[in-house]
Amino acid sequence: MQSKFNTILKHPYLIFLVTIMLSLALFQQIKSKGAMETDLDKYMPQDHPAFVYSDQAEGWFDIKDGIIIAIENPEGIYNPGTLEKIKQLTKDLQKMDEIEKADVTSLYTADNILGTDDGMDVKSFYRRVPTTTEKLNELQQAVKSNDMVYGRLVSENEKVSVLIARINDDVFTQDFYQRILELGQKYEGPEIIHVAGSPIIEGTMALLGPADMKRMVPIVIAVIFLLLLLVLKSVKNTIFTFLVVAVSSIWTFGLMAAVGIPVYAVSTMIPVMLIAIGVADGIHLFSHLDLYLLKHPNATRAEASYNMLKEMWIPVVMTSVTTAIGFVSLLTSEVYPIKYFGLFTAFGVLAAMVLSLTLIPAGVMAFGFKKRKSSELNGEVSHNSNQISQSFTTFLFKYKLFIVATTVAIMIISIVGTTKVWINSSFLDKFEPDSEIVLTDKFINENFGGTSTLNLILESNDKNAFKNPEILEIVLDLQNDVETLPMVGSSFSLNDYLLRMNKVMHADSAQYESVPGNSDLIAQYLLLYEMSGDPEKLWQVTDYEYRKLNITFQLKSDNSKVINEALEKIGTKRSVLAAQGVTMNFAGSGYKGLVFTDLILEGQIKSLFISLVIIVLLLTLMFKDYRVGIIGSVPIIITALISFGVMGLLNIPLNTTSALLSSISVGIGIDYAVHFIDRYRANLAKNTDSRVALEKTMSHSGRAIIFNAIVVILGFMVLLASVFPPNRQLGGLVSLNMFTSFVGTLTIMVLLLKKFKIFQNKNKE
Repeated sequence: MQSKFNTILKHPYLIFLVTIMLSLALFQQIKSKGAMETDLDKYMPQDHPAFVYSDQAEGWFDIKDGIIIAIENPEGIYNPGTLEKIKQLTKDLQKMDEIEKADVTSLYTADNILGTDDGMDVKSFYRRVPTTTEKLNELQQAVKSNDMVYGRLVSENEKVSVLIARINDDVFTQDFYQRILELGQKYEGPEIIHVAGSPIIEGTMALLGPADMKRMVPIVIAVIFLLLLLVLKSVKNTIFTFLVVAVSSIWTFGLMAAVGIPVYAVSTMIPVMLIAIGVADGIHLFSHLDLYLLKHPNATRAEASYNMLKEMWIPVVMTSVTTAIGFVSLLTSEVYPIKYFGLFTAFGVLAAMVLSLTLIPAGVMAFGFKKRKSSELNGEVSHNSNQISQSFTTFLFKYKLFIVATTVAIMIISIVGTTKVWINSSFLDKFEPDSEIVLTDKFINENFGGTSTLNLILESNDKNAFKNPEILEIVLDLQNDVETLPMVGSSFSLNDYLLRMNKVMHADSAQYESVPGNSDLIAQYLLLYEMSGDPEKLWQVTDYEYRKLNITFQLKSDNSKVINEALEKIGTKRSVLAAQGVTMNFAGSGYKGLVFTDLILEGQIKSLFISLVIIVLLLTLMFKDYRVGIIGSVPIIITALISFGVMGLLNIPLNTTSALLSSISVGIGIDYAVHFIDRYRANLAKNTDSRVALEKTMSHSGRAIIFNAIVVILGFMVLLASVFPPNRQLGGLVSLNMFTSFVGTLTIMVLLLKKFKIFQNKNKE
């Protein structure tokens, strides 16, 4: 090992050259191959049964999410100007490359099913814009009498009409969104244009979150840089500490680009993690260097650097390996962004380790270290540090029962809080309540059935099963039951066609607005519609053999609680339908989002358990004592428990951002524990008195842990100023994790080390 140290110390400029060349090569990979993934369907495991089935169903019924454009006229929409704008906006949408012509639905394109003397006819509500009062009134009455349109495409107050442009999952881009907004603005005045819908919300979230993180991270870096200057008292030391973070980030994203892994929204948090971890390595290394120089003021660069590497390489390697294990455990997740976040953050941690053990000593060798002041040379700082350590250790053991009792009480409260943690698939809830996108969504939900959808797929092995009136009656009851939920606006299925057709074929009599009484009549109606209307629209609610049925529920929120309430209500009809040989499944983006968040929770529980087990085993092997493995994991457990407890008590849901907290807890908590335990072992080997060894460890590793915690806590609290709520949550929760980790390490873990006489022989004490 000494020869390896000498290689680093003798060739510092070679270290710089290799680092720069490798960084440039990987940065070029980022520029040429780096790509941002905004298609949220690509975030999900494509081979998961729920997603496989949903994709199949989307193919059967051409299920797509829709961009919703609402035209509001406070004076009412039934005037030539507004109707002309609905027509022209429809045509403009149909001309866009990202939208297929048949996928635009509006009052202008909607079908109006009518009864005639010869049978049934399907017409448009208008082709030419009506200009006379008589024609406008006719159109108004035609819409009002048609439940397939009234309340769906035209609001019940008749002041708003919506256009729905269904799009494929992979077409949304910020440029496309901008063109949609510009198109809407073109038609404003006196009408007001509102743009909403799942693609808008999901796409904007996928773009806005990383954009906000990119804006906030430089601010975080600037604040941490200033704090490091105060802590390290050296511009050179601060620069090299940050070089480790910057270069490890470049290497990580360069590797991602080189192997073809896109940057997901959550990937933008990798530099945040590397800041917390990379800064820690630098602080511990430079803190040790300072303490060495206080005792050896005349030491040369080579002597100081060699001692720093000799004393610190083991804890730096151990903390990096255990931290990387914590992140690698995320590979158990089935969610791609989290899986790749774990893998590449682990790589970044190991890269930061290598850079800390090469760049920092190379920097000391090339540029020297800060000359100490006379007061420091006389040991004044060292004396003060030892005095503080002694006072803190005395306080710790004097009030140990109070500290233990307080910790237990906090953990009990946290356990209660963890029972309240819930997962949320909502993308809309990640925006500010008063943001334009939320207010627009709220406006459309108030006037129509809802901007979010849930697709229920019913299947039977029997041909023409869904021409059976008994089955269709059950389905109608199901639709009506689910619509009683306050957050379910409406539903749409084959029944809506049949109710309309039965009514118009009986002179628009309201008493016939029901499912036709026999299969032959149902078959006749459907045949008439196929002949006179657009059968492609029919195949969006059923299949050609009438073995499958697609029921679309419109929800006024994409919140997980709302979706689960709808699923629970739907489930009450499962056994009734099963008795008819009909099975029930779900599809669409709303359901996939719900499964997605369930997988996140499942993956976090699994990865947290696995990482804890592995870390206990690693610490046991490293320190050759199973008790160290258990005691070293205590700060992690406390941190994770408090973190999730606070989330539950503050009603912060588990989502793709907050789900990473378990990995952060493990990564940060284990760093502090390993540094402290390793230094305590070394000090105890030189002192028979464990109290003295603890005091010395407090003044060495304890000092560095506190410095590290202060820097990162204050640095990440800057994220509380973010305009993006998930990033604010991340900043607050990371800061909380840092605080609980260092407090848990310097209190409960220290008390446990003393209590169980770790590293002490029987003749000691």
